[in-house]
Amino acid sequence: MFEPITELHEGFSEPGAEARPWREVAGVLSAAEMFWLSTVRRDGRPHVTPLPAIWLDGALHFSTGPGEQKARNLEHDPRCVLTTGTDRLRSGLDVVVEGTAVRVTDEEPLGRLAERWKTELDWDYEVADGMFRGGDGRRALVFGVTPAKVLAFGKAPYSQTRYRFPA
Repeated sequence: MFEPITELHEGFSEPGAEARPWREVAGVLSAAEMFWLSTVRRDGRPHVTPLPAIWLDGALHFSTGPGEQKARNLEHDPRCVLTTGTDRLRSGLDVVVEGTAVRVTDEEPLGRLAERWKTELDWDYEVADGMFRGGDGRRALVFGVTPAKVLAFGKAPYSQTRYRFPA
């Protein structure tokens, strides 16, 4: 993955603050276990839920049951936001990833993702019919969100950095 275009928003940053390097933001995405997924229902109401996600090959990946609200929302409108960070006011880095969720159905990336789910989250999945299947037989759709835009909110000093990913 190439380096995104990085822009410090000085209006929302303390004097002297610098843009956070992309490698630091990618490190937060790689290390985080939990994210908040925001989607939109058919009637326009927002839906937000916590879930684990895996950063792999320049995209955030998550799974959900086919009948869950988030899956139904993404079927209608695949645009979404994933956020992670800290609940601290004066330390840490909060990251917001905007993008479009795309189903992952190819066996090779699903296999690599299943391995990561096992090693990082201790969740056992096997790949079957273009999705995950748990030991209890439940199926899970897998989605990847390649960032269109990422915002990073630094603390101490406060900063807001935007990363754009030209098409």
